[in-house]
Amino acid sequence: QVQLVESGGGSVQAGGSLRLSCSASTLITCMGWFRQAPGKEREGIATVYTFTGDAWYADSVKGRFTILQDNSLKTVYVQMNSLKPEDTAMYYCAAATRARGDCLSGRIAPSYWGQGTQVTVSS
Repeated sequence: QVQLVESGGGSVQAGGSLRLSCSASTLITCMGWFRQAPGKEREGIATVYTFTGDAWYADSVKGRFTILQDNSLKTVYVQMNSLKPEDTAMYYCAAATRARGDCLSGRIAPSYWGQGTQVTVSS
């Protein structure tokens, strides 16, 4: 079992930035971030294959969000810039043991989830 502990989140005005972090209890090949807005399905926004640092991004965040790792490879961050009101959602860290191709496919089904952290962007 892998535990994921998130931190960060909060409220910011449109155009602002936030950084979320997620620490895993053990090294795992694929980590990422999902989000769920009220009344909408949960969607993947970014994943990283931890062994290489290669990343995938959803079109909705590409160019604005960056997924980063620390040297331990067990902590990942998502740096969120140029935030928009439509980015308002509960953000979840997720992880799974997957090969690189699956991890970066944009269709990963995580095995482990963090507790979630709220991001609110006001206009």
